[in-house]
Amino acid sequence: MKLKHLSILFLPLLYCTVSCDLVVSSTESPKPENNTTSHNDSQIIPEIHSMHVYSNISNRYATTLVTTRVRNLNKTAAAATFSVLLPENAFMSAFEMEIDGKLYKGHVEEKEKATQLYRKAVSKGQSAARVEFNARDSKVFTFSANLKPESNATFRLIYEELLRRQFGQYQHVINIHPGQIVDDLYVKIHINESRPLKFVNTPFLRTGNEIGNNDDKVYFSGKMQVESTLAFMEFKPEKSRQSQIGQLLGNGNKTGIAGQLVVEYDVERDSHGGEILVHNGYFVHFFSPSGLKPLPKHVVFVLNHGLTMHGRKIDQLIDAMQKILSELTENDAFDIVRFGATPSVWDSTRHKFIRLPDLRHYGNLEPYVKKLFLPRTSKAVRQNIEAARSTIYDKSGLGLSNPVYALEVGLFLAKRIQDNLPNRYQPMIIFLTDSYPTVGMTSQNEIINTVTKVNNNRIPIFSLSFGEDVDKNFMRQLAAKNLGFSGHIYEALDASVQILNFYRSISSPVLSQVNFKYLDGVNNVTKTHHPLVFKGSELVVAGKINGSSQILSHVEGWSKTGFVKFNATRTETVNSLERVWAYLTIKQGLEQRGFEDNVLSPTKQAVNISLKYSFLSPVTAEIVNETVVETEVATVKQGFQPNQVSEISGVDLLRLFEGHKTPKRQWTPIIIVEEMPQTRWQRLIPAQNIPERQWGPIPPWLGIPVEERRPPHQVEDFNKAPEPRWIQDMIEHNRHHIFTPLGLLKLSRSADVVMHPQCPKTPRGTAGKCVNVFDCPEIFNEINDFDVYLQYSCRLDKYAGVCCPTKEPLFIY
Repeated sequence: MKLKHLSILFLPLLYCTVSCDLVVSSTESPKPENNTTSHNDSQIIPEIHSMHVYSNISNRYATTLVTTRVRNLNKTAAAATFSVLLPENAFMSAFEMEIDGKLYKGHVEEKEKATQLYRKAVSKGQSAARVEFNARDSKVFTFSANLKPESNATFRLIYEELLRRQFGQYQHVINIHPGQIVDDLYVKIHINESRPLKFVNTPFLRTGNEIGNNDDKVYFSGKMQVESTLAFMEFKPEKSRQSQIGQLLGNGNKTGIAGQLVVEYDVERDSHGGEILVHNGYFVHFFSPSGLKPLPKHVVFVLNHGLTMHGRKIDQLIDAMQKILSELTENDAFDIVRFGATPSVWDSTRHKFIRLPDLRHYGNLEPYVKKLFLPRTSKAVRQNIEAARSTIYDKSGLGLSNPVYALEVGLFLAKRIQDNLPNRYQPMIIFLTDSYPTVGMTSQNEIINTVTKVNNNRIPIFSLSFGEDVDKNFMRQLAAKNLGFSGHIYEALDASVQILNFYRSISSPVLSQVNFKYLDGVNNVTKTHHPLVFKGSELVVAGKINGSSQILSHVEGWSKTGFVKFNATRTETVNSLERVWAYLTIKQGLEQRGFEDNVLSPTKQAVNISLKYSFLSPVTAEIVNETVVETEVATVKQGFQPNQVSEISGVDLLRLFEGHKTPKRQWTPIIIVEEMPQTRWQRLIPAQNIPERQWGPIPPWLGIPVEERRPPHQVEDFNKAPEPRWIQDMIEHNRHHIFTPLGLLKLSRSADVVMHPQCPKTPRGTAGKCVNVFDCPEIFNEINDFDVYLQYSCRLDKYAGVCCPTKEPLFIY
């Protein structure tokens, strides 16, 4: 067997909301270009033959696979582009391409190592590309490849995210932007939750650009089924329907769908300390208290009113503030600080903004500001609200942008109330800007450090970036280091609605100083202290459990009525929680960047976990390369055991072939399995009681190692009902594997399983135990169809199980 590396022509582009890298390399020196690519204006754009999206939501954790197949119909070479718009909080975890039978597979490396690989390739004169974009770019993954005449390409990408609860619901968004009408467009979504579904709204399509009313939505027309803890949705529009939807969304009838498919749902809540899910040494704690009254709050608005805001943006900000002020309650208090080169503070007695002098003692402005006798903080009573709303119409520009001065004034106003009326109001600062600092302190890192140091009262700062001329990464870090979070306002007709919605998401804090308390026996726990929890939101903590320790927990914090304590409920789950823990650990580690520089810092931990679980994060890079194997016979490597497959990190798209003759130079990818955690396919679509046949055939690109079949005389005779025909078909055609809602499971008559967990429902309507499907022949007559089996399926490690009636004991002693 001979390995050969080929050079390739790639045009890689990777845009991220946070800095990330993509490295493409080959090991052959670049060759002179031939003129195979036509620049004729009549050239046909490569056709997207199919676009399939499979998305699974298990315990609020979504895993989405996007597969696109492209054909070049030209007689000359043409560039084919694969583009996926990722949710802001998602991590890409797998990417690969097949072009003319060649596989180009991505893997994650630390950024520094990726840079070294890039420089090494360049120094040897090899083809290489390294792309790095900063935080101002949108989170779009785009990859272009040169296709030979009349050839095909397949692109596959998987991304993962923990859904965020807001306004009392989870929202799962799938972007559909093929750029053309597609022959085979298919979206399948599964929800499998640990608690009963409270509601699942009818999915709808929207443009994704502007927030409109219901008239701007195109409601879902496909299959949908909801049962207890499960939901299933299938969207498969014909070409004519794609054209129609494109017109309804304002895209025209030739480009097809260009929008977002949105699924909204929520689960029934534990009214106490939330729900702790436990599985295989990991736990995830979901906490979303209900029935609590909002805390009285003191809101300090710090708003850019400089020259850059002139025009439509200032009108939209004024419109948003009109509505926000009206939504303050009489229990609240507020201040408004507008800024340009210097800040102005709203005075409720004089109904005007008072402009402050040009002070330069940044980081120590408090003693100077005290001498200015700033206007008093206003109670949110009707008289003050109406006065503020009438004054806010003032559009006078305040020059350049000096945010550090304004933020220090805002912190002073909040601290003044805290010192004089302790524990009366929950303080918060809402900071909005549309530009870089241009006067005063202009270093963004210096601003973050200064504001964080001045904020010794630990007042939450929520930052809003408006438009594309502001560094979203700066705003994100500023908020993260000051107990808040950030949002982004897109320049569009609905910008005022975006601002209003951001305010509403934080307008009702119900608990402050929230702490998750765990007894001994847990480790590697994510953040356990949170400054606030808001009505309709959710806090999530994850960690590891030592051995068989019994995890006990309570949550404590301060409500409107005083100190409260909630006890949590523990639930065993059949679905893996390991990747939820990894995702949260990385996310929170990235938020802490800049705090520590030691070896065990959160940033270093984020790097290590990103590498282990194949997450493309801001501290890692994706490397795409190729290896061509020239061989007469491709065989599974001797000694390879099937259990090695289930330990692959991420979605390592394994292809191991049964020995057979192959034409010379045919592409035969061999992937070396490394010591990594469980394969993603075990979690891709976990659901149980879906009666329609949606599962069974293994995706052809997911190679499965072939199990040597037993001779007939080794097969057990149960002397019961014969094995259902569907089992025999799966063994014969699917290599002893079935692709079920619980993932990829193995059919084996000799499964080595010790634990048999309880399961809720057998075919006879009673509770039972999960056993190997071959070990429950007494129900073969009742599961004689694959669809029926799915209703009672369960997972035993990597094996296919069934909920079997509990057998009566044969002995009493």
